[in-house]
Amino acid sequence: MSEIPDTVLLEERAELAMNAVAGLPDPDLGGIPYFSADLLARPATLQHGDWDWGSSHGRLLDACLLARQMTGKDTWREVEDGFRTRLTGFFGPDGLSYRQARPERGWPANANLIDQRAVLLSLTTWFVSDGAPEARRLVDRHVAALKRIAIKERDVWFYPASEYTPGGWPSPNAIALHLAPDPASFSGRLIMPLLRYHQATGNEDALELCGWFARLIVEKSGVYNEDGSFNAARAYRSGHFHTRLGTLEGLARYAGHTGDHELTAFVRRSYDWALGQATAFGWTPGDLADQRYEHESCSLVDLIGTGTTLARSGHTAYWGVVERFLRNHLVESQLLDLSWVESAPDASGDEPGWTTHVRVGERVLGAFAGYGAPNDYVCDVELGRGHTADVQACCVGSGVRGLFWGWNSVVTGNRINLLLTRATQQVTVLSHLPHEGRVDLDVHENLPELRMRVPDWAGYAKVRVSRESGGFDGGQAGAWAPDGYLLIPAPRAGERVTVTFPVPETTSTEVAAGREYQVRWRGDDVIGISPEGTARPMYSGRKVHPTAPRRDYDLTRPAKEWTW
Repeated sequence: MSEIPDTVLLEERAELAMNAVAGLPDPDLGGIPYFSADLLARPATLQHGDWDWGSSHGRLLDACLLARQMTGKDTWREVEDGFRTRLTGFFGPDGLSYRQARPERGWPANANLIDQRAVLLSLTTWFVSDGAPEARRLVDRHVAALKRIAIKERDVWFYPASEYTPGGWPSPNAIALHLAPDPASFSGRLIMPLLRYHQATGNEDALELCGWFARLIVEKSGVYNEDGSFNAARAYRSGHFHTRLGTLEGLARYAGHTGDHELTAFVRRSYDWALGQATAFGWTPGDLADQRYEHESCSLVDLIGTGTTLARSGHTAYWGVVERFLRNHLVESQLLDLSWVESAPDASGDEPGWTTHVRVGERVLGAFAGYGAPNDYVCDVELGRGHTADVQACCVGSGVRGLFWGWNSVVTGNRINLLLTRATQQVTVLSHLPHEGRVDLDVHENLPELRMRVPDWAGYAKVRVSRESGGFDGGQAGAWAPDGYLLIPAPRAGERVTVTFPVPETTSTEVAAGREYQVRWRGDDVIGISPEGTARPMYSGRKVHPTAPRRDYDLTRPAKEWTW
């Protein structure tokens, strides 16, 4: 064990989230995971839903693989293998992933287009992580099927309904789900995993689909308005944030891959508009209609993913946005306190195969909020849809992906982008924030240079660098690189470089769904929100010390780094 500052540790949060990933499978239904939890119910309830199949399995398998890379632990291999086995069993002869029929609920078997994205995401992660031939075989067939079923016109390819059936288009259940042929939901969100799979394998069908779907979204669909805002029409799911932001993440990646600067400008215009609808600490509205009062953790993860993609493409100002979201609403939306949750002592009130009340809180400990308020894990307002789901399987899986995107971006090459604790083969970053404006860099290899992003609020005049060969301050000539990063020349193996800077305390007024919140900040960290939440308040328990507390912990230093 090594002593490190007791501050936000993304890999530890991923390990905590795996309790919820492992707690969702239902033994009464052969391991099919529950989808949602009502934690305000007395007793609390876990319930199945029609997202249990490809969507939930894809998200949760993805989380298992990402958490394994972040933590270096294989503790959940049995859980991971269960999700993988069931997910691969959902594939039909046509290469698509099918939801299984549940006649007692009126659900026919169908290949839901939203599910296909989660399936493709997890199988691509499986291949990138392990190089598994079975993953490649499945994805190659899946991509071929996605190409085959697309309606192809001269200047556009598209999917005409939310579900495809063994008999083709359309499905009568599409009407029951009130899902219009929404290009962002069905096509746009596929771009990100399709492109990553192409980059990993060279699959040309995947790249071709990316091109057609990007053209559909940008030139034909009307999903985004000219000013970048989301189209609020009901036909476009009332500007549903999760699907719009997920589409932007794919477009940002495709723009970088193809060198399309005009497309990057399109993404930035819309992304900046979306940031204006969110709070500075990461709460987002669900959509522009009745869901605008509730935040879905999936949307925040999309904001983090798009921000890291744009920042890696050279728009480095977005690193500050990503860090605020990671430090605040992502980790604060994780369920770590069960004192307010009541579980049943036995299964007498259960409906096997549909609901359970037993150990609900313990099973979802570590989950990320399904629908939350700016100041509360629970969204229970009078407006909009009122109280809905406190936990959703999709948000559990997405939360781990958000942690991974942050963890994977702390260090890229010779750059320290995020001031969060993380170890790599080249350097270990030890962050003392928000207690102290101090970051220690333990160097493991001789390097030509290191560059570290210093937050704008820290200025430059009082930035100090301490190292064995002599220190310097941020006001000296040569202290900064042309990209705005602090420049540390020729760090040597075994050296510790310490960077210090002031951390101001400020206040802001944040508006979320028409309501004002007074927010107290210390640097990038929220240290209090008024008014406070009621069910499970957020941010009210944060404490700042004169010096960062210490703890013993062995950081993960992967021998093989891979990224999304």
